[in-house]
Amino acid sequence: MKSLPVAEIRAKFSSLLKEVESGKEIGITFGRKKEPIAVIVSIREYKKIKARKLGTLEGKAKVTFSDNWDITEEELVDL
Repeated sequence: MKSLPVAEIRAKFSSLLKEVESGKEIGITFGRKKEPIAVIVSIREYKKIKARKLGTLEGKAKVTFSDNWDITEEELVDL
């Protein structure tokens, strides 16, 4: 994956979109330190990422949050 600063992304946006369309990923860097802040990926790759499920634990676990977080010492020891 190649990474480019925002200014260069702006200047070459159309050609970079063609690269993304062909399956490449483009990183976007920002600031003086040129830290990576985002990645441009094809819509096909984005849909794969969004469709990922919990995997082998799907349907086997349930998470609930209680309004009452108080616990006695005995309950803590029994955990």
